[in-house]
Amino acid sequence: MLKQMTMVALAFAALAATAADEKGWTVLFDGKNFDGWMNPAGQKPGDGWVIEDGAMVRKPKAGDIWTKQRYGDFVLALEFQAKGNSGVFIRTDNPKDNVQTGIEIQVDKPGAPGKHSVGAVYDLQPPSKNAATDGWNKMTITAKGGALKVELNGEQIVEMNLDRWTEGGLNPDGSKNKFKAALKDFKSEGHIGFQDHGADVAYRNVRMKPL
Repeated sequence: MLKQMTMVALAFAALAATAADEKGWTVLFDGKNFDGWMNPAGQKPGDGWVIEDGAMVRKPKAGDIWTKQRYGDFVLALEFQAKGNSGVFIRTDNPKDNVQTGIEIQVDKPGAPGKHSVGAVYDLQPPSKNAATDGWNKMTITAKGGALKVELNGEQIVEMNLDRWTEGGLNPDGSKNKFKAALKDFKSEGHIGFQDHGADVAYRNVRMKPL
């Protein structure tokens, strides 16, 4: 009887933990409107981003789209479908200068691993493998302090520590990057954004959990 009660208690504890975990998530895009999003100038997104079947879809000359709020340590979960180049920007201090004030996780068609391929931390670290598909892909980005992890379709493909990037324009392995400042000196919080790089791309089920 005691064993039975213990098992029941454990089951309830597991359920409670799951409920608490689910309550920790914040929906950034609900598939119905662009509340909480803005263009780089801080204004309402233009007509270039539209909602189709619960996804935000990029149309020609849409421009980048950004969260109004800033986020620091978090788990960001989303799905994307891409026919070409796009990207997920995190901790971006100035959306008008995203290239030099934010970090981009590359979104693209499936391709061989490289510093500019899908899943890469752009210009900084390539994914360990090509885990993308031609359809919808599930991406999870975890940022905590200098630690950054990327999962694609359930496989971890990037693990890095931004504090190792101690010089502007230079990666720890001696290769060059586009950043004028050292990554360790970047702001540890900022806006989350999706890039318009001229290719068709869509995002959906965008959620964030603070850490």
